[in-house]
Amino acid sequence: MPIVTIQVTREGTQPGATSVTADEKAQLIKGVSQLLLDVLNKPLEATFVVIQEVETENWGWGGLPTDVYRKQRGLKT
Repeated sequence: MPIVTIQVTREGTQPGATSVTADEKAQLIKGVSQLLLDVLNKPLEATFVVIQEVETENWGWGGLPTDVYRKQRGLKT
Protein backbone atom coordinates (compact mmCIF):
# COMPACT_ATOMS: atom_id res chain seq x y z
CA MET A 1 0.00 0.00 0.00
CA PRO A 2 1.85 3.12 -1.18
CA ILE A 3 1.52 6.36 0.73
CA VAL A 4 2.69 9.44 -1.14
CA THR A 5 3.16 12.80 0.57
CA ILE A 6 3.25 15.94 -1.57
CA GLN A 7 4.41 19.13 0.10
CA VAL A 8 3.76 22.48 -1.54
CA THR A 9 3.96 26.04 -0.36
CA ARG A 10 0.62 27.61 0.49
CA GLU A 11 0.21 30.11 -2.28
CA GLY A 12 -2.06 30.36 -5.24
CA THR A 13 -1.16 29.32 -8.72
CA GLN A 14 -3.70 31.71 -10.23
CA PRO A 15 -4.50 35.39 -9.62
CA GLY A 16 -6.59 35.84 -6.48
CA ALA A 17 -5.92 32.33 -5.14
CA THR A 18 -4.12 31.96 -1.82
CA SER A 19 -3.63 28.20 -1.90
CA VAL A 20 -3.71 25.20 -4.18
CA THR A 21 -7.28 24.75 -5.39
CA ALA A 22 -9.39 21.67 -4.72
CA ASP A 23 -9.28 20.89 -8.45
CA GLU A 24 -5.48 21.11 -8.54
CA LYS A 25 -5.27 18.80 -5.53
CA ALA A 26 -7.64 16.34 -7.21
CA GLN A 27 -5.42 16.38 -10.31
CA LEU A 28 -2.32 15.71 -8.20
CA ILE A 29 -4.01 12.81 -6.42
CA LYS A 30 -5.24 11.32 -9.69
CA GLY A 31 -1.90 11.76 -11.46
CA VAL A 32 0.26 10.32 -8.68
CA SER A 33 -2.10 7.38 -8.19
CA GLN A 34 -2.11 6.65 -11.93
CA LEU A 35 1.70 6.85 -12.04
CA LEU A 36 2.00 4.23 -9.29
CA LEU A 37 -0.46 2.03 -11.14
CA ASP A 38 1.43 2.40 -14.42
CA VAL A 39 4.95 1.99 -13.03
CA LEU A 40 4.53 -0.32 -10.03
CA ASN A 41 1.17 -1.93 -10.80
CA LYS A 42 -0.25 -0.59 -7.51
CA PRO A 43 -4.06 -0.54 -7.57
CA LEU A 44 -5.69 2.88 -7.29
CA GLU A 45 -7.73 1.78 -4.27
CA ALA A 46 -4.54 0.80 -2.42
CA THR A 47 -2.75 4.13 -2.96
CA PHE A 48 -2.98 6.96 -0.45
CA VAL A 49 -1.95 10.53 -1.32
CA VAL A 50 -1.48 13.24 1.31
CA ILE A 51 -1.09 16.86 0.26
CA GLN A 52 0.48 19.19 2.82
CA GLU A 53 0.45 22.93 2.29
CA VAL A 54 3.22 24.79 4.09
CA GLU A 55 3.28 28.54 4.70
CA THR A 56 6.16 30.13 2.78
CA GLU A 57 7.56 31.45 6.09
CA ASN A 58 8.01 27.81 7.12
CA TRP A 59 9.80 26.81 3.91
CA GLY A 60 13.50 27.41 3.35
CA TRP A 61 15.42 27.47 0.11
CA GLY A 62 19.10 28.08 -0.45
CA GLY A 63 19.69 28.67 3.27
CA LEU A 64 17.05 31.41 3.43
CA PRO A 65 13.32 31.74 4.02
CA THR A 66 11.58 31.28 0.66
CA ASP A 67 10.37 34.88 0.32
CA VAL A 68 13.85 36.27 1.00
CA TYR A 69 15.46 33.81 -1.43
CA ARG A 70 12.96 34.70 -4.16
CA LYS A 71 13.52 38.43 -3.67
CA GLN A 72 17.28 38.00 -3.91
CA ARG A 73 16.92 35.91 -7.06
CA GLY A 74 14.28 38.19 -8.59
CA LEU A 75 11.69 35.39 -8.51
CA LYS A 76 7.94 35.68 -7.96
CA THR A 77 7.01 36.07 -4.28
